[in-house]
Amino acid sequence: MLKSKASSNATDQRNVTRLRVLEKIRATGTISRIDIASALETSPATITTATADLLSAGLIEEIESETSSKSARRGRPRVQLKLNGASHLIAGVKVARQQVSVILVDFEGTEITSYTHPLDQARMAPDAFAKKIRAVLDQACASANRSLADLSGVCIGIAGLIDANQNFVHWSSSLTERNVDLSPLLSEVLPCPAFIENDANLVAKAEQLFGLGKGLKNFLVVTIEHGIGLGIVLDGKLYRGERGCGAEFGHLKVQLDGALCQCGQRGCLEAYVGEYALIREATIASEATDPRTLVDILAAAKAGDARSISVLARAGQMFGMGVSNLINLFDPECIILSGARGRFDYLHSDEVMARVQNGVVSVDAPLPEIKVNHWGDSMWAKGAAAYGIEQVSILKVRELAAHAN
Repeated sequence: MLKSKASSNATDQRNVTRLRVLEKIRATGTISRIDIASALETSPATITTATADLLSAGLIEEIESETSSKSARRGRPRVQLKLNGASHLIAGVKVARQQVSVILVDFEGTEITSYTHPLDQARMAPDAFAKKIRAVLDQACASANRSLADLSGVCIGIAGLIDANQNFVHWSSSLTERNVDLSPLLSEVLPCPAFIENDANLVAKAEQLFGLGKGLKNFLVVTIEHGIGLGIVLDGKLYRGERGCGAEFGHLKVQLDGALCQCGQRGCLEAYVGEYALIREATIASEATDPRTLVDILAAAKAGDARSISVLARAGQMFGMGVSNLINLFDPECIILSGARGRFDYLHSDEVMARVQNGVVSVDAPLPEIKVNHWGDSMWAKGAAAYGIEQVSILKVRELAAHAN
């Protein structure tokens, strides 16, 4: 028993090392074995063993460094390591209310194609949801002259309370049912592993790898869409909470027994700031034709409509109060506001920023920087693809250990 436990611990440690090496190569692009050993503070022999395993699995490849190839010096040229981009095809999927966005990337994260498919209905039964994902992925692969069978993994980002470790959806505005285990449904329709994650977490992952969060250890991403989401990066890692239900900024209570939220509770921040909340508020206040979209409300406010201006101002004040609470709770390096261009300017106006500053505990230090990043669903999908790459990497490293045993 002790021997078996020791063997298991050794295998686990080898997997940790392999994943650390893989991530280091991914972060640097190309790097030598000796430089990996130095960066990870690990012995060269350990790195040599780990990289040999990754090479045999086809996850990385060797290339001769440019400096070595151009020099005439004697001796063996320094060999560089890089990810083998052709080894795996990954799909990142973002499910919004009106469309599904897909991006296909190779193992290095290089985009192969992107594809968008309109949705007839915002909410679906779980089995219909899984079949829709399959159909859209079929079309996305076909657009790149690839097959669904070529995929090594799929990551799907949806709004809601998600336990990413279990692919379990406690609640989502994309599904008609609560407490849904999507794993068996997706396994029935897809030929590869599928991973579910909260879409705001995926935006945070995209910001960390490609965007304004690059190089930061502690930052928050507030997503502004139909609802309000939050991605938290602490010490360089996503924070999800014990049940996958953490970071629900949109469901922070701002008024006792207040407005009805789409989650079923009352008084949530989202019930005053989310797109559906603004439409509801403007509809009640309007004496003219009821606005059908946020664009209608923004246009009316720009034209000087007092009711529309009031609705947006109230949402901004509620939002500012919420952001100040985030600063008081986390004291991050930076808060990134992320959403569609031109659709949430009223949430970072001078008046809103003043509300944020007035709500933060006063200390003799500057406030965290609040940045605005406008990007569309393709970047949400890119975050999903990045998470998919991470998960496929973990699976492939585990397979290495299984084959070794």
